[in-house]
Amino acid sequence: MITGPVFGTFTDAYLAVLREIYDQPSYSTVTRAKTAIEIPNASFTIQDPIARTPYVAARRANIVFNHAEALWYLSGRDDLDMIAHYAPRLRGLSENGTTLTGTAYGPRLFGASPPDDRSQFDRILALLHDDPDTKRATLLIMRPDELTDQANPDVACTLGLQFMLRAGRLQASAYMRGNDAMIGLYGDTFAFTFIQEFAARLLGVEVGTYAHHVGSMHINTLDLAKVERILAEPPHPDFGPAAMPSATCWADLRVVLSWEERLRRDQVAFGPNSVDLDRYWVQVIALFEVHRQLTHRPDQPITPEALALLRPGHRWLVEQRWPDRMPAGVTP
Repeated sequence: MITGPVFGTFTDAYLAVLREIYDQPSYSTVTRAKTAIEIPNASFTIQDPIARTPYVAARRANIVFNHAEALWYLSGRDDLDMIAHYAPRLRGLSENGTTLTGTAYGPRLFGASPPDDRSQFDRILALLHDDPDTKRATLLIMRPDELTDQANPDVACTLGLQFMLRAGRLQASAYMRGNDAMIGLYGDTFAFTFIQEFAARLLGVEVGTYAHHVGSMHINTLDLAKVERILAEPPHPDFGPAAMPSATCWADLRVVLSWEERLRRDQVAFGPNSVDLDRYWVQVIALFEVHRQLTHRPDQPITPEALALLRPGHRWLVEQRWPDRMPAGVTP
C-alpha cells in the first residue's frame, strides 16, 4: 500500500488522528509561543465525505460556525463582520480590524480574477466538464508573499485543493502545510467536503472520496486535556449524514446567505414556513435562527420551535455546545 489509511466517515478519521498523535507523537515543537506535539506527513482518506460531522460531546463543536465558515468561503468574502460573529477569536488574527488575509480562503477560491474575470472554482468546473480525466483541476490557496511579513498572525494553512472526476464521482484532496488536529482539522474537513459536495451537485455527478494531506499534524499542549476527554468518551449514536439536494445551485446559496445576514443582524425571525427551499437548506438556515436567539436573546432559552426545525444531529450538537440555553424539560 502506498496510500494512507481509509476511513468510512470523518468521525473515524478524526478520532484516529487524535489517538495517533496523543499516543505516539514524533516531535515536540515550540513556535510563535505555542508548544505542541506533532506527527509529520499525515494522510488519510474518507470514503463518505458527506458524513462530515463527528458527534463527540467533549468536543463541543460549534455546528453553526462550521456552516457559516463554509458559506463565508463560498460567497468569496474576507470580512470580519460575518465570520467573527460566529467565532469572535478570529478578530485577533486581523491586522486592520475589518478583514482577514490567510484565513479568508473565499476571495482566493471564489473571487473573480484576471485574465477572464472568473474564479478559480469556475475555471476548474469548466475544466472538469471539458476534460473529465484532467489532473489539473487544482485550487491554489497559500501565496508565497504571505511569508514575507513575519509579523502577520494570519497565514493560510492550506496549500490547495484538487478535484478529480473518476468513475462518475468527484474526488477531492486537500494539501495543508499544518493542521491543528483538535480544532482546525474539524472545521477544515467540514468546509472542504462541503465545497466538494457543492461542486459535485453543480457538475451533476456523485460525491467521491476525500483525502487530507498535512505536513504537520499537531495538537497544542493547551488542548491535551480536552483530547483526553474526547478519546475517553464512549461512541454516540450516528445520526447519519444529510446530502445536499441534487438540484442545488448558486441561487439556493444566495437565499441562504440572505437569511444568514438578516438573522445575524436580528432583523427577522425564521420559522418553518419562512422560505420555499429544500428541507436541507431550511435546516441550515434554522441553525442561524438558533444562533440569533443565542446572541440577541442572551437571557432567554432557545425556543422549542427553533430546536424543532433542526435535523436531529444538529440539534444534538447544539445541546452539547449550549446546554445552559436549552428550554425547560430538555436535558442534553
